[in-house]
Amino acid sequence: MYEYIKGTVEYTGPEFVVIENNDIGYQILTPNPYVFSSKKGIQTIIYTYQHVREDIIALYGFPTVEEKLLFRKLIGVSGIGPKGALAILAFGEPSQVIRAIENEDEKFLVKFPGVGKKTARQMILDLKGKLHDVLGDEEQHLPKENIKSISSDKVIGESLEEALLALSALGYSDRELKKIAPKLQDKEMTTDQYIKQALQMLMM
Repeated sequence: MYEYIKGTVEYTGPEFVVIENNDIGYQILTPNPYVFSSKKGIQTIIYTYQHVREDIIALYGFPTVEEKLLFRKLIGVSGIGPKGALAILAFGEPSQVIRAIENEDEKFLVKFPGVGKKTARQMILDLKGKLHDVLGDEEQHLPKENIKSISSDKVIGESLEEALLALSALGYSDRELKKIAPKLQDKEMTTDQYIKQALQMLMM
């Protein structure tokens, strides 16, 4: 079992990122490949989970330990496979998903791709009260490069700029990005959070 892989980002696709480590390129399925698109050629850490079935061996990866832990919890729910768990993490912050489960907010959960009322109820039944370890003091487990301060306007501006560059690299036009940028400028978020928020706006 691979806990994490540390290497350089060589390629990002619509569903995966390729990390090179010791001349080996690892294709890693991830909920948000665009998070890594601005780090091409830069060494980074991706937290991994190896999924083995009779017909497939797949490597899933996440920018934070928090996302990896929640992914493992989600695939333990009846009706949610790895692809479904990736879709949930692609469209929602772990804290939002956990809050919805703890508050039994089915209306919020069914907004995720592939999650109907039956699956939402099953998520609540299986996971409510069992996610405290996911939102523990996760910062102590993260490398410093994954912890970004958002205490100053300069850093907020840099985070938003990195997010827009990543979305541009994925093919979104300047026109589309200029339309949503003003709606994001007053928010205090990390690059990853900006990207997720922007994607939700772009898909409306």
